[in-house]
Amino acid sequence: MVTTTSPTPASVAAASRAHAPERMSGAHAIVRTLEDLGTDIVFGIPGGAVLPLYDALHTSTKLRHVLTRHEQGAGHAAEGYAQASGKVGVCIATSGPGATNLVTALADANLDSVPIVAITGQVGSNLLGTDAFQEADIRGVTMPITKHNYIVTEPSQIPAAIAAAFHLASTGRPGPVLVDIPKDVQNGELEYSFPATFELPGYKPTTKLHHRQIVQAVELIAQAEKPVIYAGGGVIKAEAAKELREFAEFSGIPVVTTLMALGAFPESHPLHMGMPGMHGTVPAVAAMQRADLLITIGARFDDRVTGDTSTFAPEAQVIHADIDPAEIGKLRDVAVPIVGDARNVLAGLLKESRKNSAVKSPEVGPWRDYLDGLKERFPRGYDPTPDGQLNPQFVLEKLSETVGPEAIYCAGVGQHQMWSAQFIDFEHPRSWINSGGAGTMGYAVPAAPWCQGSMPG
Repeated sequence: MVTTTSPTPASVAAASRAHAPERMSGAHAIVRTLEDLGTDIVFGIPGGAVLPLYDALHTSTKLRHVLTRHEQGAGHAAEGYAQASGKVGVCIATSGPGATNLVTALADANLDSVPIVAITGQVGSNLLGTDAFQEADIRGVTMPITKHNYIVTEPSQIPAAIAAAFHLASTGRPGPVLVDIPKDVQNGELEYSFPATFELPGYKPTTKLHHRQIVQAVELIAQAEKPVIYAGGGVIKAEAAKELREFAEFSGIPVVTTLMALGAFPESHPLHMGMPGMHGTVPAVAAMQRADLLITIGARFDDRVTGDTSTFAPEAQVIHADIDPAEIGKLRDVAVPIVGDARNVLAGLLKESRKNSAVKSPEVGPWRDYLDGLKERFPRGYDPTPDGQLNPQFVLEKLSETVGPEAIYCAGVGQHQMWSAQFIDFEHPRSWINSGGAGTMGYAVPAAPWCQGSMPG
């Protein structure tokens, strides 16, 4: 149960749109809370345990419901919407198999840190634990693959539960949150008012940086001869593309962007070395393997990037900044750990570098010359097909030239995903939508139509 004692920016903003207390059903309270949170679209499939919710949705003039063909598709649609827009995506499923069909999408969102809220119906409270028709312990099933999940046991808990789920999904390291609501709770009644305040005991994401660590990082950067900025998807999640570019240009340090960070740094920029890892460019891989310092921002040393960790970047010290403290030092020893939002970290590094005259900028001229030489020697390319038919790489290259960098590109998983990452030119964040960590085939078909997010310049 969520208690209402501590204000949050999201809840205060939503409270300004809230209504005076009004008697309504739990199902209508779900809809009203979603409306007050600014939700405009939800994805799902009806079923017995969510019929009250669907009846309430039918009366809403603010929420658009998209009927998918499978609950997994509803989850991926919510992901695509969230990835492109930066907002929280919402999906709905009924109890039992409907809820378990969301598992793949929840696991996908968990690995890629995508903020979605799944609302599932559940059998009546009096039937819980009896192996009733279409009963499944969806909380237990999804506990390892959600940021948080819980069951609502009283109609009066619904507004706070939904609002808290949005807050959890979108703050700290973003991720999926599941709210399970029994059918009788949806049918029950309550006096609705939006929760202007609530408390989540134990949930205290780090928002304030430790200045000492920023100073240590800047000092280490100043000593480096072959530094590289290793930018991950956390840069995009934190809306930190502007700060990344400013810091890179001030320091002159080359940048590599992972699969989930494509677009976080303009690919046309002379400091950009490409995507690292097993499908990466020669300059990007060389930059990491021969670096003496990795400035890791919002990345997690994924195996697709590192390969054998014992031979990855063998001479490099590591500055690792991440919003999730569990990621720091998990796979690689760290010289300077920084827990914090990527935007704040990059802004802090730039500010400290500018103000501390005792700390010079790194001397990276020879290092840049070496990497620029690799870019010239190993340009992007492919071998023509023996039979003269079109190369997939050629098709993607021409698609990129024709459609341009202002478009949003969405890919499934497999070789076409890697060709897309390699041969489409990404200049803006949130212009590349795909399944990274989970590698979910079929992701693009439900996700792509809802990639309507705005792209920062």
